[in-house]
Amino acid sequence: MKTINQRRRLQQNIPWLLMFILPVFYFVIFKYIPMGGLVIAFKNYNFVDGIWGSPWVGFHNFQLLFTDPLAFSTIRNTIMISVLTIIFGFPFPVLLAVAINEVQRMWFKKTVQTLLYLPHFLSWVIVGGMVITLFSQEAGIVNSWVEQLTGSTFPFLYNEASWISIFLGSGVWKEAGFSAIIYLAALGGIDPSLYEAAAIDGANKFKQIRHITLPGISSVIVLMLILAMGRIMEVGFDQIYMLQNPIVSNISEVISTYIYRIGLQGAQFSLSTAMGMFEAVIGLLLVLVANAVARKFDQGLW
Repeated sequence: MKTINQRRRLQQNIPWLLMFILPVFYFVIFKYIPMGGLVIAFKNYNFVDGIWGSPWVGFHNFQLLFTDPLAFSTIRNTIMISVLTIIFGFPFPVLLAVAINEVQRMWFKKTVQTLLYLPHFLSWVIVGGMVITLFSQEAGIVNSWVEQLTGSTFPFLYNEASWISIFLGSGVWKEAGFSAIIYLAALGGIDPSLYEAAAIDGANKFKQIRHITLPGISSVIVLMLILAMGRIMEVGFDQIYMLQNPIVSNISEVISTYIYRIGLQGAQFSLSTAMGMFEAVIGLLLVLVANAVARKFDQGLW
């Protein structure tokens, strides 16, 4: 009887299993097979000998990496920018989803959702151009207002503190609306009768959000936080590359741009692969640690 039920369940799930084939092929071909190239990090790679024929140097590339002042500052910048992104950028989609969920007028709700989702589909080339147009010291719109008020312009894109603020703000503006979709979907699973019971007991909107809404999506928030911890060593190349300039390179040079300059432009493939491998290992460790902490509160992924 058990075998018959298992066979029937398998037949019912055949369409879903077939849909799962393409994602599996994608990850195998583009994610797992390329991992074989990580051996370059332990070799003095050159095009003539190829990956397997290049001489083995062990951990020499990692020693060079951690004795290079540029690599050290790059890792520091990556961690700093990622932590600031999580602190200032992670809560915003949650608050945005809660605010949208509280809107009663459907036409206004849909309009706001559409306007907030649209920036996600813009290329960072477009967004970077918009940011430069707004904050450029020579012809920026914001600086034209500042000059009218103060009589002089301010180097927003050439000052480290203001550059960080612009970087974080542009990232939140572009991605917060789209990230809120996940939390809105989770909010749709909360039983409406809980809000009705809370309203009868005299709970206002803020108390309902605190005691019903946020606990109701806490598992999703923890899941997204664990995934964000795994990306703490990964700062998007597009945004950094479009907004950085030599004057703020002391804080804007991150691992992705380091790999691009050292690996592709400088042809130091082994060194850049070592940096990429270091980034991946630290990301994995952070995911494991974050999941272990979440398990203490019964919210772990596994």
